[in-house]
Amino acid sequence: MKEAEIAPVAELYPPQGEWTERDYFALPDTNRYIELSEGRLIMPPHPTRSHQAAVLELAVRLRTFVREGDLGEVHIAPLPVRLWPGKIREPDILFLSKEHADRAGEKVYGVPDLVVEVLSPGTEQADRGEKYFEYAKARVREYWIVDPDERKVEVYALRENVYQLTERFKPGEVVHSELLSGFEVNVNEIF
Repeated sequence: MKEAEIAPVAELYPPQGEWTERDYFALPDTNRYIELSEGRLIMPPHPTRSHQAAVLELAVRLRTFVREGDLGEVHIAPLPVRLWPGKIREPDILFLSKEHADRAGEKVYGVPDLVVEVLSPGTEQADRGEKYFEYAKARVREYWIVDPDERKVEVYALRENVYQLTERFKPGEVVHSELLSGFEVNVNEIF
């Protein structure tokens, strides 16, 4: 086969800035996080060991609490979440209440009630910047930012469409949720 007969794979896809949800959902299955924002594909760097350890510890505790109370469902990334048409994110952990069960889809979820992002060096700017504002705009009721390096957890509650820091928890302190009354986890158990 001649070189001119072989089309570069990149030419089979839209250029950055022109991606649609249809294009996004036509991508081949992958185990990588891939997000869609402003017509652009975003592929965050691979998570670190400390990132994944924190996700696992917190997700297991949150899922146990939610299941015991029959409150809804808890999932971890990769799982696409449509914040609004054309804005697809993949939060590290999400909670969707039974009240909003209609938002659960097989391939994509609607807006969750609670989102947790665990910081990594390559994601901190987006987690504290773009995603912070996007989750508020989409009306995610509670947003947790978990920092493995600082061993801290910040809990934000949505009030009048803006996040307000409810508390910053450090080692030895017990994190609690305003949304999930009774859910508590010691910071030391997450890291």
